[in-house]
Amino acid sequence: MVSGKTSKAVRKSRPTVVVQKSTPWGLIAAVVVVALFAGVVFGYAFMRNEENKAQADAMAPYTPTAENQDPSTTIAGVQVQPYEGGLHVDRATHVAYTHSPPMGGAHDYVWATCNGVVYPTAIRSETAVHSMEHGAVWIAYNPDQVTGDALETLRSKVASQPYTLMSPYPGLDQPISLQSWGHQLKLSDANDPRIDQFIAALRLNQYQYPEPGASCNEVGAQEGGFQQDNPPPFEPAPAPGTPGAYPETTPGASGVTPDGAAPAGTPGGAAPGGAAPAPGGAAPGGAAPAPGS
Repeated sequence: MVSGKTSKAVRKSRPTVVVQKSTPWGLIAAVVVVALFAGVVFGYAFMRNEENKAQADAMAPYTPTAENQDPSTTIAGVQVQPYEGGLHVDRATHVAYTHSPPMGGAHDYVWATCNGVVYPTAIRSETAVHSMEHGAVWIAYNPDQVTGDALETLRSKVASQPYTLMSPYPGLDQPISLQSWGHQLKLSDANDPRIDQFIAALRLNQYQYPEPGASCNEVGAQEGGFQQDNPPPFEPAPAPGTPGAYPETTPGASGVTPDGAAPAGTPGGAAPGGAAPAPGGAAPGGAAPAPGS
């Protein structure tokens, strides 16, 4: 018979078994990955925030205010020409614009859709001018000179952006031309910082276009309307003074000097706005100006 003392001795002599817990490397790795991912996301957000702040600071001098109503006047190369608004023609009439592309003056009754549309083909200038009357910026480019990366750079500044439109303009004398109502800037480089400055200064600048609050949405297919996917085609503007062409401005409006011409009143200078309608008579082209939008 085994005594109690012997049993205790046997129990004491048994080796102690130590159970070691394994290190949760999988969990540690997952935590590290999450922390790294969070760091990357936070770092990216911080960098983007700093970039946006830097861009906002850079554009601040070109943001219109009551004290600085036309910031574009500080942008090198911008031409400024006052135009009266509300001068409309029908679709059969062609306006003798003095600038190419035009930057104001008489225009179609309906506007080109201008809510960030990039047109693949050239559009009727008279519709784009009406868009500018509503506060839009129109980017025109020479399709023979602007392709590839340069075209994509311009597209990125317009696509889905409110009150902007872009289209090719055959025969343009510079690769790129920006227009808003009464303003124009011609450029050779799609990466020129003046493009962003021009847009910041003039898109929806309430002090510089005739019809604040007017729409840029598609008019539709009704008679004389405008379809974004089937716009009226581009036709070169007739020269000022061409018989049957409608003048860019009307009598009494500020004189406009055509591209490459001497100012009106100088030897060889063109009459302001080309041919003017006779007092009390019908306007050239048969369409009379109509008030309003």
